[in-house]
Amino acid sequence: MSTLTPELIRNCRRCGRELNLGALACDHCHALVYSQELDRLADEAKVLEAKGQLRQAREQWLMGLRLLPPNSTQAIWITQHARDLELTNADAEARPGSQIQSATKPVPRGDDHSWARRLSPLGPLAIFLAKAKFFISALLKLKFLFSFVAFFGLYWALYGATFGIGFAVLILIHEMGHYIDVKRRGLPADLPVFLPGFGAYVRWQALGVSLETRAAVALAGPLAGFLASLACAAVWWQTGSPLWAALARTSAVLNLLNLIPVPILDGGHAALALDKGERLTVLATCLILWLSLGESFYIFVAIGAGYQAFFAGNLPSHPSVKTTAYFVAVLTALGLLLRLLPGHGFNVR
Repeated sequence: MSTLTPELIRNCRRCGRELNLGALACDHCHALVYSQELDRLADEAKVLEAKGQLRQAREQWLMGLRLLPPNSTQAIWITQHARDLELTNADAEARPGSQIQSATKPVPRGDDHSWARRLSPLGPLAIFLAKAKFFISALLKLKFLFSFVAFFGLYWALYGATFGIGFAVLILIHEMGHYIDVKRRGLPADLPVFLPGFGAYVRWQALGVSLETRAAVALAGPLAGFLASLACAAVWWQTGSPLWAALARTSAVLNLLNLIPVPILDGGHAALALDKGERLTVLATCLILWLSLGESFYIFVAIGAGYQAFFAGNLPSHPSVKTTAYFVAVLTALGLLLRLLPGHGFNVR
């Protein structure tokens, strides 16, 4: 069992905003300031419960109350759970042959506590569910692996093994851009899941996260996709192999299309952080890039930006210059890369 001496945290791990001195929850996104420490305490308490050391487990749970707002749901749950542990421990001590030792004064076993004794057989189930966390995590990883193999298999059958695996890896890199950006912010996220013939997605917890943070996570995928396309282009420049040029162009075009501001695509999530003027800036940027680079895919992004500016009606309360610059930078980088690659659209000549 560990002691608790929490470090002073000055900025929210979720949204990055500065915290008030002594704050236990962020005023902006309502995230718990000491969520990592609370997770550690909970894991240690569950281990103690599994060993039957209920008194020590109860003390471990109660340590977490110092890190929680008094009226929070978590604090109320811990208080109730600690009371249940005390009752269960007292009941076990009163049974002949019990091996549980406790320094806590036994709680009377009156009729008002009989419900606790009736529910005590459910304790092993709770311990099992806590231990099942590892197996659930393993199943999620298998879901990632199986879906990736199926995704790769489809494109292998359509275009051959070399292009199929290259294309699948490029999509994986795009999705890992989202995943890594979420994880580096200390937020929960699942490994990517692939949908053969459709694409892939990363499921993460966005509740209480600012629009600017959501936009950054959304744009991290196309940015990673651009870097992967650039790496393929570098190999093509060195080898002259049309395979690498095809992979680079295909990846760049798909990442560009993913920036169309519609709800199911990354561009739609990013546009939520932009006000009307910033959405018009994206529209103007796309028109300029279309006219200067000749890539007609920018027309679709421009149409989406125009719709978001004039018809969407979901404008944020304040602008986000940072998101606008990020959006424009990725759009421009993908266009310049396409300009350097042979061919037009998805075709490589």
